[in-house]
Amino acid sequence: MMDWNDLRFFLTVARTQSLTKTAAALKVSQSTVARRISALENSLKTRLFVHHQTGYFLTDAGQDVLHYAEEVEGKILALESHISGTDMRPAGKVRLATAMTLASHLIIPALPRFNARFPDIVLEVITGINTVSMSRHDADIALRLVRPEQQSLKIRKVGRIDSAVYASKAYLDGHPPVADHSQQGRGFITWDPAFSHLPSAKWLSETCPTAPSALVTTSLVAQIAAVKAGLGLAVLPCFIARQEPELSEVIPAERVFNEDLWLVTHAELTASARVRAVADFLVEIVAEAGLL
Repeated sequence: MMDWNDLRFFLTVARTQSLTKTAAALKVSQSTVARRISALENSLKTRLFVHHQTGYFLTDAGQDVLHYAEEVEGKILALESHISGTDMRPAGKVRLATAMTLASHLIIPALPRFNARFPDIVLEVITGINTVSMSRHDADIALRLVRPEQQSLKIRKVGRIDSAVYASKAYLDGHPPVADHSQQGRGFITWDPAFSHLPSAKWLSETCPTAPSALVTTSLVAQIAAVKAGLGLAVLPCFIARQEPELSEVIPAERVFNEDLWLVTHAELTASARVRAVADFLVEIVAEAGLL
């Protein structure tokens, strides 16, 4: 069975016509060169060189082998040229799984800058995060509010999202606070029972169990719209509510709750330049949003 690595020694001897020069070029001993040439001749069952006082010269069989060996060398060099640095150049497709909230209000608004910086990366944003499995490789990277349990994943805490109670200024003008600073007389935008597991739904049911529901919704987008429309109070992420000038904080974040923000990747993709580029960019925009 021929050792493909022997072709390197064959080509160098054919070009230098010298074992000594070949040894120097490949940084091995002269005896190693002689052994590799002998091994190649034995595997091909033919003599490739004739040794004269002035050097090593190819036989007719050696000339034939030289033709094929140079073709192999050309293919290998082309492969190296094409592949070399692939994992260093940020290029290719990256699938990012995240919550709709983070996609809409944090990630997508920053994508023009990302695209300008990394024009060769094609980013796919997947927001059905409840159905996305990192262990099944449905996504390459995720930014999420729940820490995964899988040990095979690389998990990093990159920030914190505070939540507070907000209402529109118009609603607050029409529903002034009572003397004990409670929210008596004010209605809340609440979650459908199917979403009772959400932190905001839990906090509301535990802290204001008797608060009247002004509207029941199944999405944060609907809650934000309802608050802006002046329908009542709602527990909203601070970084989103602060982008809405018509909203006012009613109960501050230190009296409500916060959630850790986790960056999740596959351990085997940590060396991928395109995944690193997306990860670094996510960390950057999290910091810019003040979510630390």
